[in-house]
Amino acid sequence: MPARVVLTLTGPDQIGIVDKLTGHVLEHGGNVEMSRMARLGGEFAVLMLVALPDERSSDALMQSLASLTASGYTLTLSPSRTLAAEPHPGWVPYRIDVHGADHEGIIHEVAHYLSAQGISIDEMESECSPAPTSGTPLFAMTANIVVPPGLDPDAWRPGLAEIARRLNLEIEVIPIGRSGA
Repeated sequence: MPARVVLTLTGPDQIGIVDKLTGHVLEHGGNVEMSRMARLGGEFAVLMLVALPDERSSDALMQSLASLTASGYTLTLSPSRTLAAEPHPGWVPYRIDVHGADHEGIIHEVAHYLSAQGISIDEMESECSPAPTSGTPLFAMTANIVVPPGLDPDAWRPGLAEIARRLNLEIEVIPIGRSGA
């Protein structure tokens, strides 16, 4: 029976690491169905959903990847627990953009508030970069979220506005169009 696994890799950013990793996947009959890769500081991070011919292939793949762990990379391989393409059917998608001066706790404040409202974060990216003139660290975050059906936007948007006011941020909430709508 085919198996799907989530593969993570972190370690030194080196030319050819994606080539080596995907070569191992292909060697074991695997297919990368979805992935995210980024350089974070001097490290490189990979997150992949890999389809394999069977469950034995995941053990063989992990053994094959031992050469990467010996080179200083940290790897995990975890079985994917669901095949559902849409984990929250009927939920309403939004994008949240956050901008402002960087300081500790911005992601936590937003994530904590969303969690308390029962809102799920599907994807999130953030970065800090220097302001053009002053060099002051500027924070930017984009999150794709899904809101439970029946949760009125007027019930949860004011809380984000309060976070923006309190932390001196700009927070914009944008509805995402649904495909087929």
